Amino acid sequence: MANPKKIEIVNRKAQFEYFFDYTVEAGVQLLGTEIKSIRQGNVNLKDAYCHFVDGNLYVKSMFIGEYSHGNQFNHETRRDRRLLLRKLELKKLLKKVKEKGNTIVPYKLYVNDRGFAKIEIALATGKKSHDKRNSIKEKDQKRELARMKKDRI
Repeated sequence: MANPKKIEIVNRKAQFEYFFDYTVEAGVQLLGTEIKSIRQGNVNLKDAYCHFVDGNLYVKSMFIGEYSHGNQFNHETRRDRRLLLRKLELKKLLKKVKEKGNTIVPYKLYVNDRGFAKIEIALATGKKSHDKRNSIKEKDQKRELARMKKDRI
């Protein structure tokens, strides 16, 4: 069963708020109604963040809306969801997060070719306000260049 509609939810605010050091693809432990709701595109990563509990990595505050046909078996919308990573990657991330200023941010959620929900998490460092101003400036310059190219054509 090929899925013609690609599901890809991106947390654009995360790229504005943080510098990404590196990213890792992780699986997500979901309930049946959650994956159905993701396939409908009813997801929001805006306020989500990752934290460690007993050596396992969880994504907290990720909104997955209730499935429209889920009746009484529907899931809780903002429950903690376990991320599935190899032990070596977990140890590496835990070591980096213990350093000051580093955090783990969910950046992108998508459904791969096999139908599994994957989440791209990034080890990130927070931006200062002057860095954010530079990001806005660069974005405006790119937009201006694109507009000028469009006018020439």
